[in-house]
Amino acid sequence: MITELEELYQEVILDHSRRPRNFGNLADAAVLVHGDNPACGDEIHLAVKFGPGGGLEDIKFNGHGCAISQASASLMTMKLKGKSRAEVEGMLHAFHDLVTNDTAQAPKMLGDLRLLQGVRKFPQRVKCAMLAWRAVEQALQQSSGESIISTETDGVEP
Repeated sequence: MITELEELYQEVILDHSRRPRNFGNLADAAVLVHGDNPACGDEIHLAVKFGPGGGLEDIKFNGHGCAISQASASLMTMKLKGKSRAEVEGMLHAFHDLVTNDTAQAPKMLGDLRLLQGVRKFPQRVKCAMLAWRAVEQALQQSSGESIISTETDGVEP
């Protein structure tokens, strides 16, 4: 069973890193967050459009990086598009716990994102998996404009 799960993990990660979903520019984005992981060179440019109720109406990303960072961003955008702020925040916390804590059962609400649970064994890879999530967390804190985040600092640059 473990081998089958590892094979599925590899297939999903490779598929999303080679053919990322929601990849590209979002012309009418309200918020742009530029994020980087200097430790390995991953970069993400996340664009978010909020709906009338404040939820994520649309979300896209572009950039480059390792298979884990690209797959995490692709899977994240698929899961978060159309969700309310509360749902996004819930998934953000659930995903963070998934890749940082030794939890036996991954929350079902994360869907295929649960396959990234194994990165918690590799602290440097956790930063790769969390890069897009840190960007969306920052996007939720602002209603418009651009900002910069990094995996190597806690602060956000304007």
